[in-house]
Amino acid sequence: MEPELPRKRIAVLASGRGSNFQAVIDAITAGDIPAICVRLVTDNPGAYAIERAESAGIPVTTVDFAKFPSKTAYEEALLAAMQDCRADLFVLAGYMRILGPEIVHEFSGRMINIHPALLPAFAGLHAQWQALEYGVKVAGCTVHIVDEGVDTGPIVIQRCVPVLPDDDEAMLADRILAEEHKALPLAVKLFCEDRLEVTDRRVRIR
Repeated sequence: MEPELPRKRIAVLASGRGSNFQAVIDAITAGDIPAICVRLVTDNPGAYAIERAESAGIPVTTVDFAKFPSKTAYEEALLAAMQDCRADLFVLAGYMRILGPEIVHEFSGRMINIHPALLPAFAGLHAQWQALEYGVKVAGCTVHIVDEGVDTGPIVIQRCVPVLPDDDEAMLADRILAEEHKALPLAVKLFCEDRLEVTDRRVRIR
């Protein structure tokens, strides 16, 4: 019988409703991910993700962007909050701000993000709308390691969905979101099981 892996400490950054955050919580609770979620960090005091964290008994740190005089000041506070988590992995689950280089360097290789497109296509905001405007036949989601660019880091997992003739942005977003809820917990699981090996831009799953 193989020895049980020690549980990793993960922290989640989210700005909104937190459905991907919930998917990770559920996978941890089910025993699928050998981890403890030690903190939710949010920039939005009105985020529904806070209610999800409180229901799960997960501590919350709010670093409200609106209360800081500059992005630099906000980033300094966010960095301090993240350092305080002492997390092995930070999961960006609908966190709607670009992280500055100091944070990216501090936690290099220890942050993953979920994006609702098949990167490198349709990076940035409104990815589902971009896909529809371009007329693609297949869309999807990507979990990638965070680097200094916008949705440019090494790709861990991608999942596809068809784009249907009558789709609008909301319909496509919902179909992609169902796949996000599978892809992100799987990526977290692989990290926590020490199964990800990154060489240059390539991520190998052991």
